[in-house]
Amino acid sequence: QERLVESGGGLVQPGGSLRLSCAASGFTLEHYVMGWFRQAPGKEREAVACIGDTDNHLYYIHSVKGRFTTSRDNSENMVYLQMNDLIPEDTGIYYCAAVPLLNGGFRLCILNPNSPIFWGQGTQVNVSA
Repeated sequence: QERLVESGGGLVQPGGSLRLSCAASGFTLEHYVMGWFRQAPGKEREAVACIGDTDNHLYYIHSVKGRFTTSRDNSENMVYLQMNDLIPEDTGIYYCAAVPLLNGGFRLCILNPNSPIFWGQGTQVNVSA
């Protein structure tokens, strides 16, 4: 059974850092674009970062560029989101999700927050003084 499990969320002061991890099981990770999606209070879910099958396929929403870094280790079935210099606007539930690589998966990850077929349960990130 396909499963994604996030960890690493928590409460952090502005300027702090968190590293989110996502453990995948039950499917072949390398066949999927992996995305980090954020559900902020009162806002629609959005793709924060997407990572494809090569290092050239990286996307970050404008507001996190230069602060967040996503990476993946297919051999360990893990995906990561390093978040630095956090600001209150980064607060939300962060979900790890998988989009099939074929048929434009990277583009779908960026443009369609409903495109993933596997979702984690989410991990809460609170940035507050």
